[in-house]
Amino acid sequence: MARSVQTTPERSGRRLLSVVAATSLIISGASAQGDAAKTTSVGTSEVLGRVNGVAIEAKVQSPSSQTTPLQIVCVFEYTAGDIFNSPPALPRELNGMVHVDDALKGLITDLRRSGKFAGHAYETLLLTPPAGTIPAQRLLLIGLGDRNKFTADLMTDIGRVGMREALRLGVSSYSHASDLKDAGIDSPTGEVAQNVVRGALEAYETELYLRSKHASITKPIAKLTLLTGPAFFTPSADAIKAYLASRGK
Repeated sequence: MARSVQTTPERSGRRLLSVVAATSLIISGASAQGDAAKTTSVGTSEVLGRVNGVAIEAKVQSPSSQTTPLQIVCVFEYTAGDIFNSPPALPRELNGMVHVDDALKGLITDLRRSGKFAGHAYETLLLTPPAGTIPAQRLLLIGLGDRNKFTADLMTDIGRVGMREALRLGVSSYSHASDLKDAGIDSPTGEVAQNVVRGALEAYETELYLRSKHASITKPIAKLTLLTGPAFFTPSADAIKAYLASRGK
């Protein structure tokens, strides 16, 4: 976590530049809008609200370390070194997508580089992680398409896709990692978090409607966990709380 540094006019020049550079690295490339005013310890979690029996949780955790029946990670169409080149990608020690790829011995990069998983928008690929790699029982890749055409609105649809895949698989809970910052996209943190939750809950409400018409027998989802980096927990949690409050539930 960044250490508070007291500055005076005498502590300017190169020393101040050094402090600013170090602090910028520690807060992991926060956007110019100040998404990352502070960092939050790994493992911190909070249930932000409940809608239709689904607990919405935010948690500071890498997807490579999250114990869950289903872990969702999102990737763009492949560009050589896109998740590794920092900047714009997050540094390796803060890059959850790199951690997943490392744990799987480069499998994600191999799938993307070879074109076996192209990462087109809404494309999905379900993996069963080998024993001893990551603790998630299943790993779902969801494509985000061309990084140069990304908008935060896309994440509403991605949230829908994730929820519907979780329902299809019959899991009781799942975790979602958008991995946009990992890939070097200066995305609006709060808006992305809201849109993922919005899409997921809309998909779940459709499922409840189908059940009311005796047109579905899927199991209920008890919890959706959104994973964030240490610098993005607070803006994500605040935005999700605001969205849930706006629903009046």
